[in-house]
Amino acid sequence: MGSEKAQERKIVFFCSASFDIDDKYNQAAREATRAACSLGYTVVSGGTVKGTMGVVADEVVRCGGRHVGIIPRFMEDVVYPSLDETVWTDTMAERKELMREGTCVAVALPGGIGTLDELIETLTLAKLDLYKGKVIALDFDGFYEPLKALLDHYVTTGMLDSRSRRLIAFPKTIEEFTGLLR
Repeated sequence: MGSEKAQERKIVFFCSASFDIDDKYNQAAREATRAACSLGYTVVSGGTVKGTMGVVADEVVRCGGRHVGIIPRFMEDVVYPSLDETVWTDTMAERKELMREGTCVAVALPGGIGTLDELIETLTLAKLDLYKGKVIALDFDGFYEPLKALLDHYVTTGMLDSRSRRLIAFPKTIEEFTGLLR
């Protein structure tokens, strides 16, 4: 039984809490979640019913996967009701840290400034060799093209080394994304 826990592969999804985004991004989130579940990953997320977080949670349930939600106590009124495990935090900083803990893949789905914050912090930790997992930004429909251009600009100006730039992958399709999870 202890070996089952050691074998658990976890993936964290950073995603939007907005209900106002184009549904094509939520559809991409469904497909990415389905891919992760089909490969046996335990999904870790922000664990709320809001926006794409709720979409991811619904898809984990549909797939029969395992879902861990990491939620600050001040957000308890929007917790997703069917999480397999709920981990409560006191701060957003603690939430981000616990969301990454034990994961081997960190994925930013198309999202807002909270998602960007989670992604950049994770990339920074990877650069410092403090996060050992893969860092992925799902570049569905070119969503992350401006970020890719900014990171490339950083390399050109010497603000970021090319090795660190290669720490983040930007798959454009679910097929490319799934390939990175294998």
